[in-house]
Amino acid sequence: MPQQAAAELLTRRKARDSLLDFTRYTMPDYDTNWHHEVVAAHLDKFVSGEIKRLMIFQPPRTGKSELVSRRLPAFILGNNPDATIIAASYGADLAARMNRDVQRIMDSDEYRRLFPQTKLYGKNIRTMAEGTWLRNSDMFEVVEYKGYYRGTGVGGAITGMGGDYLVVDDPIKNRQEANSQTVRDSIWDWYISTFRTRLAPSGGILLTVTRWHEDDLCARLLALAKSESKADQWIVLTLPAIAEHPIASYDRRTEVGQVLWPNRFDAEEMEATRLSLGSFEWNALYQQRPAPPEGGMFKRHWLKTVKASSAQATRVRYWDKAGTEGAGAYSCGVLIARKPDRTYCVEDVVRGQWSAFEREEVIKQVASLDRLKHGDVTIWQEQEPGSGGKESAENTTRNLAGYTIRTERVTGDKATRAGPFAAQCEAGNVTIVDAPWNISYLDELASFPFGKYKDQVDASSGAFNKLTDADIPATSSQVYSRSSIESLLGA
Repeated sequence: MPQQAAAELLTRRKARDSLLDFTRYTMPDYDTNWHHEVVAAHLDKFVSGEIKRLMIFQPPRTGKSELVSRRLPAFILGNNPDATIIAASYGADLAARMNRDVQRIMDSDEYRRLFPQTKLYGKNIRTMAEGTWLRNSDMFEVVEYKGYYRGTGVGGAITGMGGDYLVVDDPIKNRQEANSQTVRDSIWDWYISTFRTRLAPSGGILLTVTRWHEDDLCARLLALAKSESKADQWIVLTLPAIAEHPIASYDRRTEVGQVLWPNRFDAEEMEATRLSLGSFEWNALYQQRPAPPEGGMFKRHWLKTVKASSAQATRVRYWDKAGTEGAGAYSCGVLIARKPDRTYCVEDVVRGQWSAFEREEVIKQVASLDRLKHGDVTIWQEQEPGSGGKESAENTTRNLAGYTIRTERVTGDKATRAGPFAAQCEAGNVTIVDAPWNISYLDELASFPFGKYKDQVDASSGAFNKLTDADIPATSSQVYSRSSIESLLGA
């Protein structure tokens, strides 16, 4: 056999066995970087079934969709014409474009040389007659086989269909969608009630995303996997634009600070992008960390823990009450002390998801404990807008008869209200009492104002602002016993 023909046969054999070689064969000008090799190697294991659940986190414009949404479906159907694929992206228009791109690949001469048995019907049709197979921008079928590809926008109807391979490529379109609780909930509901139920036995699920929000679909799935051992367990491949410590074992960069794809986006361009986007967008979209690890307005190391606060201090307990019951809404009461040296200490945080009745019981119980320990503590509550907020505030005021309770209607956005508190934290003038609530509290501060929850920050800034703009009598802490608390609460 002539050497050239032998080389061609070897090239074709590799292209049938490896997604990256397939991509190079069907797209000769494909610009390959090391991270494409890593992604393709994981996708090969996904195709073979060695990996059943795979997440890939990758920055924009680094070749994610070319491998996942265009080449991968064609590669799967070439090797197994009976395979069934359901692919989803944030919109129906994008899904249709990806569908057409897959068809173009499968119609190419290069593809036919590799997989002559995998063919599409010659015309675009939406209804089948005898001897025809569907082929349109929503779905196409493999001629003479059971295999098909169905594209859909996230939220689209796919009832009655099943997939050996379920693929989601970027379920969120932009920042506006990412910041919408309604959109994120809708994506989650669609995934668990529609998309996930379409998976064939022993099938695989692939999610390739640019991380927009800490409460996105992937975050919820990973949280579920962590809390439930029988839930889907994921292999996660994270490729930040700039290498960070610790560098993952699959990441071929050797030093922190090296860029992902220097031939396409060098260090200078990456720095310009970082500066233009700001830290939050950069960390989310390019580093795949939706919440900056050192916080946005607040940084963890600003708040030192202490064993106890000053006995003589001015104190405010501020309540941020959930506007609705359940659905992830928290009510929170934060106690802050202003010490004689004009420094501050967060002494206690009470937080929970309660019914209106339960919440009022907790608020009164906490007021009793505050009085027992500190004497009279001024209590503030935020009144939510509307008649429901007014009624709730009035109920709390009646419930706390005998205590100093005040109500305010807040104005301005949450970040603006938190500004003075953040400034004092940064200056080192705020400490927190060492207690079990510290972890949740610092987590929320570190992700503010982009995190999912803001109740602890709201209550903290409310208490702090009242301590700085009101003349509140000082209180003196008292020593109390467990038996006295139980007696007070009627235990």
